[in-house]
Amino acid sequence: MTAGMAYEALSHAGSMDENILVVLNDNQMSISENVGGLKNYLAKVWASPLYNQIRKGGKTVLRFIPAASRIARRAEIQAKGLLTPGTLFEELGLSYIGPVNGHDPVAMVKILNELKTMGGPRLLHVITQKGKGFLPAELDPIGYHAINKIKPLKRQEEGEKLPTFSQIFGEWLCYQAEKESLLTAITPAMREGSGLIEFSTKYPDRYYDVAIAEQHSVSLAAGMACEGLKPVVAIYSTFLQRAYDQLIHDVALQNLNVLFAIDRAGLVGADGPTHQGAFDISYLRCIPNMIIMTPSDENNTWKMLNTGFDYQGPASIRYPRGSGPGAKVEKNDSTIELGKSSLIKDSEDKKIAIMNFGSTLDLAVELAEDFSSCLIDMNFVKPLDHKRIKGLAEEYKLLITLEENAIKGGAGSAVAEFLADNNLRVSLLNFGISDEFVQHGSQEHQKVSSGLGKEEITEKIRKRLDQL
Repeated sequence: MTAGMAYEALSHAGSMDENILVVLNDNQMSISENVGGLKNYLAKVWASPLYNQIRKGGKTVLRFIPAASRIARRAEIQAKGLLTPGTLFEELGLSYIGPVNGHDPVAMVKILNELKTMGGPRLLHVITQKGKGFLPAELDPIGYHAINKIKPLKRQEEGEKLPTFSQIFGEWLCYQAEKESLLTAITPAMREGSGLIEFSTKYPDRYYDVAIAEQHSVSLAAGMACEGLKPVVAIYSTFLQRAYDQLIHDVALQNLNVLFAIDRAGLVGADGPTHQGAFDISYLRCIPNMIIMTPSDENNTWKMLNTGFDYQGPASIRYPRGSGPGAKVEKNDSTIELGKSSLIKDSEDKKIAIMNFGSTLDLAVELAEDFSSCLIDMNFVKPLDHKRIKGLAEEYKLLITLEENAIKGGAGSAVAEFLADNNLRVSLLNFGISDEFVQHGSQEHQKVSSGLGKEEITEKIRKRLDQL
Protein backbone atom coordinates (compact mmCIF):
# COMPACT_ATOMS: atom_id res chain seq x y z
CA MET A 1 0.00 0.00 0.00
CA THR A 2 2.92 2.37 0.42
CA ALA A 3 4.00 1.97 -3.21
CA GLY A 4 2.78 4.48 -5.77
CA MET A 5 1.00 1.95 -7.96
CA ALA A 6 -1.42 1.10 -5.14
CA TYR A 7 -2.61 4.70 -4.93
CA GLU A 8 -2.81 4.95 -8.70
CA ALA A 9 -4.96 1.82 -8.84
CA LEU A 10 -7.27 2.96 -6.02
CA SER A 11 -7.73 6.34 -7.66
CA HIS A 12 -8.60 4.64 -10.92
CA ALA A 13 -10.94 2.12 -9.29
CA GLY A 14 -12.79 4.84 -7.40
CA SER A 15 -13.59 6.65 -10.63
CA MET A 16 -15.19 3.59 -12.22
CA ASP A 17 -18.77 2.47 -11.85
CA GLU A 18 -17.69 -1.16 -11.79
CA ASN A 19 -18.18 -4.10 -9.46
CA ILE A 20 -14.68 -4.07 -7.91
CA LEU A 21 -13.63 -5.45 -4.54
CA VAL A 22 -10.26 -4.50 -3.04
CA VAL A 23 -9.18 -6.54 -0.01
CA LEU A 24 -6.62 -4.75 2.14
CA ASN A 25 -4.81 -7.37 4.25
CA ASP A 26 -3.52 -5.25 7.12
CA ASN A 27 -1.07 -7.00 9.48
CA GLN A 28 1.02 -3.88 10.22
CA MET A 29 3.98 -5.62 8.59
CA SER A 30 5.76 -5.81 5.29
CA ILE A 31 9.07 -7.65 5.47
CA SER A 32 9.80 -5.54 8.52
CA GLU A 33 7.41 -3.44 10.57
CA ASN A 34 5.49 -0.94 8.50
CA VAL A 35 6.50 2.69 8.79
CA GLY A 36 5.14 6.02 7.64
CA GLY A 37 1.95 8.01 7.63
CA LEU A 38 -0.27 5.40 5.98
CA LYS A 39 0.67 2.84 8.62
CA ASN A 40 -0.33 5.33 11.34
CA TYR A 41 -3.49 6.15 9.41
CA LEU A 42 -4.66 2.54 9.21
CA ALA A 43 -3.73 1.89 12.82
CA LYS A 44 -6.31 4.46 13.90
CA VAL A 45 -9.06 2.44 12.26
CA TRP A 46 -8.60 -0.87 14.00
CA ALA A 47 -7.60 0.86 17.25
CA SER A 48 -10.88 2.77 17.49
CA PRO A 49 -13.10 0.87 19.95
CA LEU A 50 -15.65 3.70 20.00
CA TYR A 51 -16.20 3.41 16.27
CA ASN A 52 -16.49 -0.38 16.46
CA GLN A 53 -19.02 -0.17 19.31
CA ILE A 54 -21.16 2.34 17.42
CA ARG A 55 -20.96 0.33 14.23
CA LYS A 56 -21.83 -2.92 15.99
CA GLY A 57 -24.63 -1.31 17.97
CA GLY A 58 -26.09 0.38 14.93
CA LYS A 59 -26.28 -2.90 13.08
CA THR A 60 -28.02 -4.55 16.03
CA VAL A 61 -30.75 -1.93 16.04
CA LEU A 62 -31.15 -1.54 12.28
CA ARG A 63 -31.24 -5.24 11.41
CA PHE A 64 -34.94 -5.25 12.41
CA ILE A 65 -35.72 -2.39 10.02
CA PRO A 66 -34.84 -3.47 6.43
CA ALA A 67 -36.06 -0.18 4.98
CA ALA A 68 -33.50 1.66 7.11
CA SER A 69 -30.47 0.06 5.42
CA ARG A 70 -29.79 3.05 3.18
CA ILE A 71 -30.08 5.44 6.11
CA ALA A 72 -27.79 3.17 8.13
CA ARG A 73 -25.20 3.24 5.36
CA ARG A 74 -25.20 7.04 5.31
CA ALA A 75 -25.01 7.18 9.10
CA GLU A 76 -22.10 4.75 9.05
CA ILE A 77 -20.16 6.92 6.59
CA GLN A 78 -20.76 9.95 8.78
CA ALA A 79 -19.54 8.01 11.82
CA LYS A 80 -16.37 7.10 9.97
CA GLY A 81 -15.75 10.72 9.18
CA LEU A 82 -16.08 11.68 12.83
CA LEU A 83 -14.39 8.76 14.52
CA THR A 84 -11.94 7.12 12.11
CA PRO A 85 -9.78 7.96 9.11
CA GLY A 86 -11.62 5.42 6.90
CA THR A 87 -12.94 8.28 4.79
CA LEU A 88 -9.68 8.33 2.81
CA PHE A 89 -11.03 5.47 0.74
CA GLU A 90 -14.53 6.92 0.68
CA GLU A 91 -13.19 10.17 -0.73
CA LEU A 92 -11.40 8.23 -3.45
CA GLY A 93 -14.76 6.76 -4.41
CA LEU A 94 -14.61 3.35 -2.73
CA SER A 95 -17.12 2.12 -0.18
CA TYR A 96 -15.11 1.27 2.93
CA ILE A 97 -16.04 -1.83 4.93
CA GLY A 98 -14.16 -2.81 8.05
CA PRO A 99 -12.11 -3.42 9.94
CA VAL A 100 -12.89 -7.13 10.18
CA ASN A 101 -11.07 -10.08 11.73
CA GLY A 102 -9.24 -11.90 8.94
CA HIS A 103 -8.66 -14.96 11.12
CA ASP A 104 -12.36 -15.77 11.45
CA PRO A 105 -13.04 -17.80 8.27
CA VAL A 106 -16.76 -18.27 8.94
CA ALA A 107 -17.32 -14.55 9.37
CA MET A 108 -15.09 -13.75 6.41
CA VAL A 109 -17.09 -16.00 4.09
CA LYS A 110 -20.31 -14.40 5.29
CA ILE A 111 -18.95 -10.88 4.76
CA LEU A 112 -17.64 -11.70 1.29
CA ASN A 113 -21.00 -13.20 0.30
CA GLU A 114 -22.77 -10.07 1.54
CA LEU A 115 -20.36 -7.88 -0.43
CA LYS A 116 -21.41 -9.65 -3.62
CA THR A 117 -24.76 -7.92 -3.34
CA MET A 118 -23.18 -4.47 -3.26
CA GLY A 119 -22.35 -2.61 -6.44
CA GLY A 120 -19.53 -0.26 -7.32
CA PRO A 121 -15.94 -0.20 -6.05
CA ARG A 122 -15.49 -1.38 -2.46
CA LEU A 123 -12.56 -1.80 -0.08
CA LEU A 124 -12.64 -4.45 2.63
CA HIS A 125 -10.19 -3.74 5.45
CA VAL A 126 -9.07 -7.06 6.96
CA ILE A 127 -6.96 -7.22 10.13
CA THR A 128 -4.58 -10.17 10.38
CA GLN A 129 -1.42 -11.20 12.26
CA LYS A 130 1.71 -12.01 10.28
CA GLY A 131 2.72 -15.63 10.83
CA LYS A 132 -0.60 -16.53 12.47
CA GLY A 133 -0.81 -20.23 13.28
CA PHE A 134 2.93 -20.92 13.38
CA LEU A 135 4.27 -19.90 16.80
CA PRO A 136 7.91 -19.21 15.76
CA ALA A 137 6.64 -16.89 13.00
CA GLU A 138 4.21 -15.18 15.37
CA LEU A 139 7.07 -14.48 17.79
CA ASP A 140 9.52 -13.44 15.04
CA PRO A 141 7.54 -12.19 12.01
CA ILE A 142 10.58 -10.47 10.52
CA GLY A 143 12.93 -13.42 10.76
CA TYR A 144 10.30 -15.79 9.40
CA HIS A 145 9.22 -13.59 6.51
CA ALA A 146 10.96 -16.00 4.14
CA ILE A 147 12.24 -19.37 5.27
CA ASN A 148 13.97 -22.38 3.77
CA LYS A 149 13.02 -25.96 4.55
CA ILE A 150 12.17 -26.29 8.22
CA LYS A 151 14.56 -28.75 9.84
CA PRO A 152 14.28 -30.43 13.26
CA LEU A 153 15.86 -28.45 16.05
CA LYS A 154 19.32 -29.62 17.03
CA ARG A 155 22.27 -28.23 18.88
CA GLN A 156 24.39 -26.05 16.63
CA GLU A 157 28.10 -26.60 16.68
CA GLU A 158 30.03 -23.67 18.02
CA GLY A 159 32.01 -21.86 15.38
CA GLU A 160 32.58 -18.41 13.99
CA LYS A 161 30.32 -17.56 11.08
CA LEU A 162 31.57 -15.43 8.23
CA PRO A 163 29.95 -11.99 8.10
CA THR A 164 27.57 -11.36 5.25
CA PHE A 165 28.13 -8.60 2.73
CA SER A 166 25.10 -6.84 4.20
CA GLN A 167 26.74 -6.87 7.64
CA ILE A 168 29.96 -5.48 6.22
CA PHE A 169 28.02 -2.68 4.59
CA GLY A 170 26.30 -1.92 7.90
CA GLU A 171 29.64 -1.76 9.72
CA TRP A 172 31.11 0.49 7.03
CA LEU A 173 28.11 2.81 7.22
CA CYS A 174 28.54 3.31 10.98
CA TYR A 175 32.30 3.76 10.53
CA GLN A 176 31.81 6.41 7.86
CA ALA A 177 28.96 8.16 9.69
CA GLU A 178 31.14 8.69 12.75
CA LYS A 179 33.55 10.75 10.63
CA GLU A 180 31.16 12.32 8.14
CA SER A 181 28.26 14.27 9.62
CA LEU A 182 26.66 14.82 6.20
CA LEU A 183 26.14 11.11 5.59
CA THR A 184 22.52 9.95 5.53
CA ALA A 185 21.18 6.45 4.91
CA ILE A 186 17.98 5.68 3.04
CA THR A 187 16.22 2.35 2.61
CA PRO A 188 12.86 1.33 1.13
CA ALA A 189 11.75 -0.89 4.04
CA MET A 190 14.83 -3.12 4.06
CA ARG A 191 16.45 -2.24 7.39
CA GLU A 192 17.16 -5.81 8.49
CA GLY A 193 17.96 -7.23 5.06
CA SER A 194 20.36 -4.42 4.18
CA GLY A 195 22.24 -4.47 7.50
CA LEU A 196 20.99 -1.12 8.81
CA ILE A 197 19.84 -2.03 12.31
CA GLU A 198 22.92 -0.70 14.11
CA PHE A 199 22.99 2.50 12.04
CA SER A 200 19.28 3.17 12.65
CA THR A 201 19.91 2.88 16.40
CA LYS A 202 23.09 4.97 16.52
CA TYR A 203 22.02 7.65 14.05
CA PRO A 204 18.20 7.81 14.06
CA ASP A 205 18.19 11.43 12.83
CA ARG A 206 20.19 10.43 9.74
CA TYR A 207 18.28 7.24 8.96
CA TYR A 208 15.29 7.27 6.60
CA ASP A 209 13.08 4.26 6.06
CA VAL A 210 10.61 5.39 3.41
CA ALA A 211 8.59 2.13 3.42
CA ILE A 212 8.15 0.13 0.22
CA ALA A 213 8.51 3.18 -2.01
CA GLU A 214 11.66 2.68 -4.07
CA GLN A 215 10.95 5.55 -6.45
CA HIS A 216 10.67 7.96 -3.54
CA SER A 217 13.85 6.61 -1.90
CA VAL A 218 15.93 7.55 -4.95
CA SER A 219 14.30 10.95 -5.44
CA LEU A 220 14.73 11.67 -1.72
CA ALA A 221 18.43 10.91 -2.07
CA ALA A 222 18.62 13.26 -5.04
CA GLY A 223 17.01 16.06 -3.05
CA MET A 224 19.39 15.51 -0.14
CA ALA A 225 22.39 15.56 -2.49
CA CYS A 226 21.16 18.84 -3.99
CA GLU A 227 21.29 20.34 -0.51
CA GLY A 228 24.85 19.18 0.16
CA LEU A 229 24.19 15.99 2.11
CA LYS A 230 25.87 12.70 1.20
CA PRO A 231 23.10 10.10 0.90
CA VAL A 232 23.66 6.36 0.70
CA VAL A 233 20.76 4.33 -0.68
CA ALA A 234 20.70 0.74 0.58
CA ILE A 235 18.54 -1.22 -1.83
CA TYR A 236 18.21 -4.67 -3.36
CA SER A 237 19.16 -5.10 -7.00
CA THR A 238 15.69 -6.28 -7.97
CA PHE A 239 14.00 -3.38 -6.16
CA LEU A 240 16.16 -0.70 -7.76
CA GLN A 241 14.50 -1.64 -11.04
CA ARG A 242 11.33 0.01 -9.75
CA ALA A 243 13.11 3.36 -9.46
CA TYR A 244 14.83 3.37 -12.84
CA ASP A 245 13.27 6.62 -14.04
CA GLN A 246 14.30 8.42 -10.83
CA LEU A 247 17.78 6.92 -11.08
CA ILE A 248 18.25 8.44 -14.53
CA HIS A 249 16.38 11.73 -14.33
CA ASP A 250 16.72 12.72 -10.67
CA VAL A 251 20.24 11.48 -9.89
CA ALA A 252 22.38 10.75 -12.94
CA LEU A 253 21.15 13.59 -15.15
CA GLN A 254 22.16 16.07 -12.45
CA ASN A 255 25.38 14.13 -11.71
CA LEU A 256 24.55 14.09 -7.99
CA ASN A 257 26.67 12.54 -5.25
CA VAL A 258 24.55 9.52 -4.36
CA LEU A 259 26.00 6.12 -3.47
CA PHE A 260 23.86 3.07 -4.25
CA ALA A 261 24.71 0.04 -2.10
CA ILE A 262 23.08 -2.69 -4.18
CA ASP A 263 22.45 -5.81 -2.12
CA ARG A 264 21.38 -9.25 -3.42
CA ALA A 265 23.16 -8.70 -6.74
CA GLY A 266 23.33 -11.91 -8.73
CA LEU A 267 21.68 -15.21 -7.85
CA VAL A 268 19.75 -15.17 -4.58
CA GLY A 269 18.66 -18.77 -4.13
CA ALA A 270 15.56 -19.26 -2.02
CA ASP A 271 14.57 -15.58 -2.15
CA GLY A 272 12.64 -16.53 -5.28
CA PRO A 273 12.37 -15.76 -9.01
CA THR A 274 11.28 -12.15 -8.56
CA HIS A 275 14.29 -11.32 -6.36
CA GLN A 276 17.14 -12.40 -8.65
CA GLY A 277 19.65 -9.58 -9.03
CA ALA A 278 20.34 -10.54 -12.61
CA PHE A 279 19.99 -7.23 -14.43
CA ASP A 280 21.61 -4.37 -12.50
CA ILE A 281 24.90 -4.27 -14.45
CA SER A 282 22.92 -4.24 -17.69
CA TYR A 283 20.53 -1.46 -16.70
CA LEU A 284 23.14 0.67 -14.91
CA ARG A 285 25.88 0.44 -17.51
CA CYS A 286 24.01 2.54 -20.07
CA ILE A 287 23.43 5.47 -17.67
CA PRO A 288 25.87 8.38 -18.16
CA ASN A 289 27.86 9.55 -15.10
CA MET A 290 27.27 6.27 -13.23
CA ILE A 291 30.20 4.17 -12.01
CA ILE A 292 29.72 0.46 -11.27
CA MET A 293 31.91 -1.50 -8.88
CA THR A 294 31.95 -5.29 -8.48
CA PRO A 295 33.81 -6.41 -5.34
CA SER A 296 34.97 -10.01 -5.23
CA ASP A 297 35.54 -10.25 -1.46
CA GLU A 298 34.81 -8.53 1.84
CA ASN A 299 37.89 -6.30 1.94
CA ASN A 300 37.33 -5.05 -1.60
CA THR A 301 33.75 -4.28 -0.64
CA TRP A 302 34.92 -1.99 2.15
CA LYS A 303 37.41 -0.23 -0.12
CA MET A 304 34.86 0.23 -2.88
CA LEU A 305 32.33 1.67 -0.47
CA ASN A 306 34.96 4.25 0.43
CA THR A 307 35.67 4.82 -3.26
CA GLY A 308 32.02 5.32 -4.14
CA PHE A 309 31.38 7.59 -1.17
CA ASP A 310 34.28 9.85 -2.15
CA TYR A 311 33.35 9.89 -5.84
CA GLN A 312 31.88 13.11 -7.19
CA GLY A 313 28.78 11.83 -8.93
CA PRO A 314 26.47 8.80 -8.81
CA ALA A 315 28.21 5.56 -7.84
CA SER A 316 27.00 2.00 -7.38
CA ILE A 317 28.51 -1.04 -5.75
CA ARG A 318 26.87 -4.45 -6.20
CA TYR A 319 27.43 -7.31 -3.79
CA PRO A 320 25.80 -10.72 -3.42
CA ARG A 321 23.48 -12.32 -0.93
CA GLY A 322 25.15 -14.09 1.97
CA SER A 323 28.81 -14.41 2.93
CA GLY A 324 31.98 -14.01 0.92
CA PRO A 325 35.23 -16.01 0.79
CA GLY A 326 36.33 -14.79 4.22
CA ALA A 327 38.87 -12.10 3.36
CA LYS A 328 40.01 -10.03 6.34
CA VAL A 329 38.50 -6.56 6.26
CA GLU A 330 40.86 -3.65 6.86
CA LYS A 331 38.53 -1.09 8.36
CA ASN A 332 40.17 2.11 7.24
CA ASP A 333 39.81 4.80 4.59
CA SER A 334 41.58 2.90 1.78
CA THR A 335 40.10 3.23 -1.69
CA ILE A 336 40.61 1.62 -5.09
CA GLU A 337 41.86 3.62 -8.06
CA LEU A 338 38.96 4.39 -10.35
CA GLY A 339 38.76 1.90 -13.23
CA LYS A 340 41.80 -0.07 -12.07
CA SER A 341 41.82 -3.88 -12.20
CA SER A 342 43.96 -6.29 -10.15
CA LEU A 343 46.21 -9.12 -11.32
CA ILE A 344 45.38 -12.29 -9.37
CA LYS A 345 47.41 -14.85 -11.33
CA ASP A 346 49.81 -14.56 -14.26
CA SER A 347 50.34 -17.10 -17.03
CA GLU A 348 53.35 -18.00 -19.12
CA ASP A 349 51.73 -19.82 -22.06
CA LYS A 350 49.65 -16.78 -23.08
CA LYS A 351 46.65 -18.83 -24.16
CA ILE A 352 43.80 -17.77 -21.88
CA ALA A 353 43.11 -14.66 -19.81
CA ILE A 354 40.11 -14.65 -17.49
CA MET A 355 38.49 -11.36 -16.49
CA ASN A 356 36.35 -11.73 -13.37
CA PHE A 357 33.63 -9.28 -12.34
CA GLY A 358 32.58 -9.66 -8.71
CA SER A 359 31.29 -12.68 -6.82
CA THR A 360 32.39 -15.33 -9.36
CA LEU A 361 36.03 -15.09 -8.26
CA ASP A 362 36.12 -18.56 -6.65
CA LEU A 363 34.98 -20.12 -9.91
CA ALA A 364 37.48 -17.98 -11.84
CA VAL A 365 40.33 -19.17 -9.61
CA GLU A 366 39.42 -22.81 -10.24
CA LEU A 367 39.26 -22.29 -13.98
CA ALA A 368 42.56 -20.40 -13.96
CA GLU A 369 44.21 -23.32 -12.18
CA ASP A 370 42.71 -25.91 -14.53
CA PHE A 371 43.76 -24.07 -17.68
CA SER A 372 46.95 -22.39 -16.36
CA SER A 373 45.32 -19.08 -17.24
CA CYS A 374 45.99 -15.49 -16.40
CA LEU A 375 43.36 -14.15 -13.97
CA ILE A 376 42.34 -10.54 -13.57
CA ASP A 377 39.88 -9.22 -11.00
CA MET A 378 38.38 -6.31 -12.96
CA ASN A 379 36.84 -4.45 -9.96
CA PHE A 380 34.95 -2.02 -12.21
CA VAL A 381 32.41 -2.53 -14.95
CA LYS A 382 32.31 1.20 -15.53
CA PRO A 383 34.79 2.65 -16.08
CA LEU A 384 36.52 -0.41 -17.54
CA ASP A 385 40.27 -0.86 -17.31
CA HIS A 386 40.82 -0.26 -21.03
CA LYS A 387 44.57 -0.42 -20.77
CA ARG A 388 44.42 -3.86 -19.17
CA ILE A 389 41.93 -5.23 -21.72
CA LYS A 390 44.00 -3.91 -24.62
CA GLY A 391 47.12 -5.57 -23.24
CA LEU A 392 45.33 -8.89 -22.73
CA ALA A 393 43.87 -8.79 -26.23
CA GLU A 394 47.34 -8.28 -27.72
CA GLU A 395 49.01 -11.04 -25.64
CA TYR A 396 46.43 -13.83 -25.32
CA LYS A 397 44.54 -16.04 -27.78
CA LEU A 398 41.31 -16.31 -25.78
CA LEU A 399 39.68 -13.83 -23.40
CA ILE A 400 37.00 -15.00 -20.95
CA THR A 401 34.64 -12.87 -18.86
CA LEU A 402 32.79 -14.12 -15.78
CA GLU A 403 29.94 -12.32 -14.02
CA GLU A 404 26.81 -13.10 -12.00
CA ASN A 405 24.61 -10.90 -14.15
CA ALA A 406 22.67 -11.37 -17.36
CA ILE A 407 24.97 -11.96 -20.31
CA LYS A 408 22.86 -9.60 -22.38
CA GLY A 409 24.23 -6.11 -21.82
CA GLY A 410 26.43 -7.15 -18.92
CA ALA A 411 30.12 -6.71 -18.16
CA GLY A 412 31.13 -9.16 -20.89
CA SER A 413 29.18 -7.07 -23.38
CA ALA A 414 31.13 -4.01 -22.23
CA VAL A 415 34.40 -5.82 -22.96
CA ALA A 416 33.12 -6.91 -26.38
CA GLU A 417 32.13 -3.32 -27.21
CA PHE A 418 35.58 -2.05 -26.30
CA LEU A 419 37.29 -4.71 -28.41
CA ALA A 420 35.07 -3.88 -31.39
CA ASP A 421 35.51 -0.13 -31.02
CA ASN A 422 39.29 -0.51 -31.02
CA ASN A 423 39.46 -3.20 -33.73
CA LEU A 424 41.15 -5.63 -31.35
CA ARG A 425 40.86 -9.07 -32.89
CA VAL A 426 40.83 -11.76 -30.24
CA SER A 427 38.57 -14.69 -29.41
CA LEU A 428 36.12 -13.87 -26.62
CA LEU A 429 33.81 -16.00 -24.44
CA ASN A 430 31.29 -14.34 -22.11
CA PHE A 431 29.87 -16.31 -19.18
CA GLY A 432 27.01 -15.08 -17.04
CA ILE A 433 23.32 -15.67 -16.40
CA SER A 434 21.65 -17.03 -19.52
CA ASP A 435 18.84 -15.19 -21.32
CA GLU A 436 15.97 -16.65 -19.32
CA PHE A 437 14.40 -16.05 -15.94
CA VAL A 438 16.18 -17.87 -13.11
CA GLN A 439 14.26 -20.81 -11.70
CA HIS A 440 13.69 -21.34 -7.99
CA GLY A 441 16.35 -23.32 -6.15
CA SER A 442 19.56 -23.02 -4.15
CA GLN A 443 22.26 -20.64 -5.30
CA GLU A 444 24.47 -23.55 -6.36
CA HIS A 445 21.67 -25.11 -8.37
CA GLN A 446 20.88 -21.77 -10.00
CA LYS A 447 24.50 -21.28 -11.05
CA VAL A 448 24.45 -24.58 -12.93
CA SER A 449 21.01 -24.08 -14.48
CA SER A 450 21.79 -20.48 -15.50
CA GLY A 451 25.02 -21.20 -17.35
CA LEU A 452 27.56 -20.63 -14.58
CA GLY A 453 28.29 -24.27 -13.78
CA LYS A 454 31.96 -25.19 -13.91
CA GLU A 455 31.50 -28.25 -16.11
CA GLU A 456 29.53 -26.40 -18.78
CA ILE A 457 32.02 -23.52 -18.81
CA THR A 458 34.99 -25.90 -19.00
CA GLU A 459 33.47 -27.71 -21.97
CA LYS A 460 32.87 -24.47 -23.85
CA ILE A 461 36.42 -23.25 -23.18
CA ARG A 462 37.92 -26.50 -24.48
CA LYS A 463 35.73 -26.41 -27.55
CA ARG A 464 36.82 -22.84 -28.33
CA LEU A 465 40.49 -23.70 -27.81
CA ASP A 466 40.13 -26.53 -30.35
CA GLN A 467 38.79 -24.01 -32.85
CA LEU A 468 41.70 -21.59 -32.44
